[in-house]
Amino acid sequence: MPHPRRTQISLEDTPYYHCCSRVVRRAFLCGNDALSGKNYDHRRSWIETRLFQLERVFVIDIAALR
Repeated sequence: MPHPRRTQISLEDTPYYHCCSRVVRRAFLCGNDALSGKNYDHRRSWIETRLFQLERVFVIDIAALR
């Protein structure tokens, strides 16, 4: 059974977290989709911009992208 995020995160024990995102139905977020042959690289800059906006809102540091 899933646990609430507030009980999963402890900055004292682990100050860095690897965040990844998954999409449903095997949809492709960035790069080349081998199934459809489409390229979704245009989304990468939007995602990076959004991450930096959220960095300010939630007062977090982004250690690296990619």
